[in-house]
Amino acid sequence: MRPRVDVPMRSLLYTPGHRAEMVAKVLGGRLDVSPDVALLDLEDGVPPAEKENARREIAAALAAADRGLASKERENDHRPLRFARIRPALFEDAALDLAAVVRPGLDGVVVPKVRRAEELELLEGAIADCEREAGLEPHTVNVIASVESAAGVLEAPRIARGPRVIALMFGSEDFAADLGLPAAREGEAEEMLFARSAVVVAAVAAGIPAFDGIWADFRDEAGLRKDAMRGRRLGFSGRQCIHPAQLRIVHEVFSPSADEIARAKRIVEAFEDGIKRGLGAVALDGAMLDAPIVERARRVLRDAERIGRAR
Repeated sequence: MRPRVDVPMRSLLYTPGHRAEMVAKVLGGRLDVSPDVALLDLEDGVPPAEKENARREIAAALAAADRGLASKERENDHRPLRFARIRPALFEDAALDLAAVVRPGLDGVVVPKVRRAEELELLEGAIADCEREAGLEPHTVNVIASVESAAGVLEAPRIARGPRVIALMFGSEDFAADLGLPAAREGEAEEMLFARSAVVVAAVAAGIPAFDGIWADFRDEAGLRKDAMRGRRLGFSGRQCIHPAQLRIVHEVFSPSADEIARAKRIVEAFEDGIKRGLGAVALDGAMLDAPIVERARRVLRDAERIGRAR
């Protein structure tokens, strides 16, 4: 069984698991802009000495949220999905992370630094055991697999079809380090183009979305917007965020604009009208409307409807 999450996932906000007040603020809807996905971090964002504390804090926050105690959740139509980023699958700590976070209130886990599809197979049994112990239905816990290395990019088509995987995520910073690329991004970041496209293509071929990497300077709004637009053009459905200040721009970029929605409606209406009239070919504004164009328009309208429901 391959579960799906049929809600917008434009933004995924990293939240250090040991920062209890920050976790409560994100899950409780107390940010000016709420993320679509709260990424409760047990990996790179948590100092080694705080790992056990982070497990306890996330477990407590999930329990509180599941009881409906997150202060703003009942008033919000759109509460963030709750995913926990655990340690890599081959680390012993991954099992400890799963035991702490797999419980009512969790929507899924992010598995970082996936290099081979077999790593996800190894985790499958552990996740299933944790579900049973927590009294959850089988396959309640979804997986987002993070591709962060050259090996992972080459293996992405198989990783995307791994057990429970509902999305791929591109780890741009670790990928750059793996290739020995400069830390600073310049221009169109052409050095990342192949990897970003490969992750998107692998995800789409498996019928799931892909999420772009972070923009490290949260004060650089212009840079974030430009890179987010580039990612959307490549086919990403959303991107990871490291600071709440990035959420507004990311939501704007990865949501259909008013002009896009209006254009999509005209395309669908013109095409359906032509079909009713028995026309063999349908044109709009001097351009022929073939099946891919109409399907893209319908996708824009579906996305707009889903985002509208979430707001």
